[in-house]
Amino acid sequence: MTPRAAHQMGHVALVIGGDSAEREISLRGGRAVAAALESLGVEFSVVDGPRRLLEQVAAGHFDRVFNLLHGRGGEDGALQGALRLYGVPVTGSGVLGSALTMDKEQTKRVWSACGLPTPGWRVVEHSQSTEDVIANLGLPLFVKPAREGSSIGMSRVSTPDQLEPAVERALAHDRRALIEQLIVGREFTAAVLAGRVLPLIELKPGREFYDYQAKYESGDTVYCCPCELSAEREADLARMCLEAFEVVGTSGWGRVDFLLDARQRPWLLEVNTTPGMTEKSLMPMAARAAGIEFEELVWQILNTCRID
Repeated sequence: MTPRAAHQMGHVALVIGGDSAEREISLRGGRAVAAALESLGVEFSVVDGPRRLLEQVAAGHFDRVFNLLHGRGGEDGALQGALRLYGVPVTGSGVLGSALTMDKEQTKRVWSACGLPTPGWRVVEHSQSTEDVIANLGLPLFVKPAREGSSIGMSRVSTPDQLEPAVERALAHDRRALIEQLIVGREFTAAVLAGRVLPLIELKPGREFYDYQAKYESGDTVYCCPCELSAEREADLARMCLEAFEVVGTSGWGRVDFLLDARQRPWLLEVNTTPGMTEKSLMPMAARAAGIEFEELVWQILNTCRID
């Protein structure tokens, strides 16, 4: 990357923070990305939240947007649609892919229709609407908000009496709760960058499951990258993840999470269209395993900018 190439990016808005439940994670990642952009010689300004960003875009202040907002308001297609109206390109997925993958239920519907494996599920809007869930899905289960990330509001349900409180916890973050069959097995993530799947990462949490504390606070999760799979098996799973990424309309960069059960069958969980960029985040880890250092990763993400 040459100084001239950095200059051709124009004035970049690095949008972070916002008011979603994942604000703190966005702020952490934003500090790292800002340092990389400065080192790359890119002219940029940090903007907190989508409303302030759109005010400045309307005034003609920016040529493109590096979107590091997580959750609703930044990752759900709303920001992408507004920027399209102003003709300003933004990193990552466009309106359709962002909106579809923000809703875990709709993502699973598309995967199922395309013959891709995903655990069975139910969606409820009231904690009292769970009478037949266990009869249909069995135990154990995962319960999570239908439209949140970073494992916010997520619970594992092992006994019938745990289901209603778990649904209530999820509904505190969204009006719909996704109840999903729990697949016992190995947990993996596939980072996607510009049409390429980076080396898979296997996650081995030091607790019951890979929750918010395991991701950002505890430090007891073991990350295996390269993962402990044969090259042929990893390539097969990477192809599946790339298909899962593309059939829901996502593009640019992102992450696909999946499990391998005891019979080595894969089960797709969800797509993250704006992965974390903190010191513990999985996207930079996979990039490093592919020989892509953090600054180069930021540059490549910046080059995914487009108008949907």
